[in-house]
Amino acid sequence: MLVTLIHHTPDPELAVALAARLCYSPVSIGDLRERLSGSDIRGFLEKILSLGHLSVLEHASFTFGIEGISRVTTHQLVRHRIASFSQQSQRYVSHKDRFDVVVPPSVAENRAMAERFADQVRAIHGLYGEMVEAGIPAEDARYILPNATETKIIVTMNARELFHFFRLRCCERAQWEIRAMAVEMLKLARAAAPVIFENAGPGCLEGACPEGAMSCGRMAAVREFYKTLR
Repeated sequence: MLVTLIHHTPDPELAVALAARLCYSPVSIGDLRERLSGSDIRGFLEKILSLGHLSVLEHASFTFGIEGISRVTTHQLVRHRIASFSQQSQRYVSHKDRFDVVVPPSVAENRAMAERFADQVRAIHGLYGEMVEAGIPAEDARYILPNATETKIIVTMNARELFHFFRLRCCERAQWEIRAMAVEMLKLARAAAPVIFENAGPGCLEGACPEGAMSCGRMAAVREFYKTLR
């Protein structure tokens, strides 16, 4: 899996702080920009986040490039509807020569199951190639490709939606692959906007575990992990 931050709003924390300050100020936007210092920006951001005034976070957006993940994970990812997605097409990108797959750790650790998994992938690979050679369009041959097939996707979310995404997908109860992806995205988001995303992460960082009886039971360890995540 490779996750990169392709682009983000220039100076995202200034953009959000300006929006927050404007809500409570009678002066012009130009004057506000001139008056804001680094300490003011941190102060405004910490205040609005503590008050739950999160609409201003929508003025900062972040675009991630994600490679080497399975179709299993992208099917989960696109359920986050306040986002934009561009995914590698299985209709126009043929897998005639080779398609890579993501092997879950639980399968990789079981030698017998890992071998059978690999055998099935090889068989599908062979049939896919035969279908394409026989003139079956790639858009139809793709129907036999497994959910494990690797894919690439570009994702854009604003900071508010990223908070929501991290709350759900960084949780220990989230599926392992999308959780690993979310953690890498959070590292990059914190590097780009450290004040905004300082306390971003799973829901249990803010209080009691939102999973209730389904809790992983590791809240203290989870909080420590995200406190030091870089």
